[in-house]
Amino acid sequence: MKRVFGLAIAAFVTITISGSAFAQDQIIRVGSLLTDAAAQPTGPATIFVREGKIAEIRIGPDSAPNAAAEVIDLSDKTVMPGLIDLHVHLTGDPGGDFWRETTEPAEWGVVVGAKNALVTARAGFTTVREAGSSQYSAFSLRRGTADGVIPGPRIIAAGPALAIVGGHGDVSGFTEDVNALLTSGYACTGAVQCAEKVRKASRAGSDIIKITATGGVLSQQGRGLEAQFTNEEMQSIATTAHSLGLKVMAHAHGARGIEAASRAGIDTIEHGTFADEAALKVMKANGTAMVPTLMAFKGVSEGLGKGIYTPVVEEKIRMTLNTVGKAVASAKRLGVPIVFGTDAGVFEHGRNAEELQLMVDAGLTPREAVASATTLAAKALDMENEIGRIAVGYSADLIAFDGNPLDDVKVLEKIDWVMVRGRIID
Repeated sequence: MKRVFGLAIAAFVTITISGSAFAQDQIIRVGSLLTDAAAQPTGPATIFVREGKIAEIRIGPDSAPNAAAEVIDLSDKTVMPGLIDLHVHLTGDPGGDFWRETTEPAEWGVVVGAKNALVTARAGFTTVREAGSSQYSAFSLRRGTADGVIPGPRIIAAGPALAIVGGHGDVSGFTEDVNALLTSGYACTGAVQCAEKVRKASRAGSDIIKITATGGVLSQQGRGLEAQFTNEEMQSIATTAHSLGLKVMAHAHGARGIEAASRAGIDTIEHGTFADEAALKVMKANGTAMVPTLMAFKGVSEGLGKGIYTPVVEEKIRMTLNTVGKAVASAKRLGVPIVFGTDAGVFEHGRNAEELQLMVDAGLTPREAVASATTLAAKALDMENEIGRIAVGYSADLIAFDGNPLDDVKVLEKIDWVMVRGRIID
């Protein structure tokens, strides 16, 4: 028995050391350093990494080798902070086969998520906000990437979304007895019950509260894309979450649903497809940020007419296509914060950086698009003192590539090297 216990302790120590400890300092020689979306590339520089954090930055070529450190030669590459995607679904892959909910256990999401976490990190995304999953799958991935057991980005996890009964985010499309078996347990009716579900999510381990404030495109319910929660329910959710130190992200397409969510105090609007002047002015007044997820619409449009989606879903996709991106230009004009998120999982993981060019096409400058995926996204997470730029004391979340993204954001679609929390992603 003692020998078994001893072996278990040894295994635990091995896992802990390989997952969390850092054997030596790292010296990264950089061809051109972009420390911040507001800066200019510096030319040659050296970054010193210790225990997963940036310990020192020297501008200019480094000629003082350190025998005790691991030297990483990126002297022919541009290096900048890792990108941040505020809306992903790592535990799912694209497709219209909603019936899989009846055939695949929740645990399968962890397997799929481990695959997608690696793909996402290799694409240059070192922090993601997981925007809805089964009860514990995203939380398990969060722990796995934090401990270094699973290679992937830092994960800010919502867990199951709060929804109205039968609405987007709950279960629909089956008979009532099957719906009842598959529901996540986070649908709510009335302000009191919705507050309870926020507290339940907090107890379960959510880093952020996700709600589906309006109808959605890919769910089987055909009730349109306007508000689903009442004003009182949304206000209760926001107030309760904020009292627990949690922010709220709201899936929202229709203008009046967007306006109501922002007025209620929700922190970010996901999609914002039909946001009009009135809705955007409320967002501006309340400091609500927009997460446009333009790639989601590009991804689902690629599947139209191929038998992937049910007729009710195809109809909703077609409703959105002539409007996608228009709210971005209006939001910029009115001073609404625009931050980066893609809805990866609706389309293939790893294509996240294609969102940057779509944002530029919608009216942002390349610098604004890069800021949306670095400094502004970090601020939306209240992590602006930890990630989003290269600075002493910040997490060593770094990416390397060819070119200058301030001239052409498409260079970020091909990433050659990634470090997350001081760990190199192979």
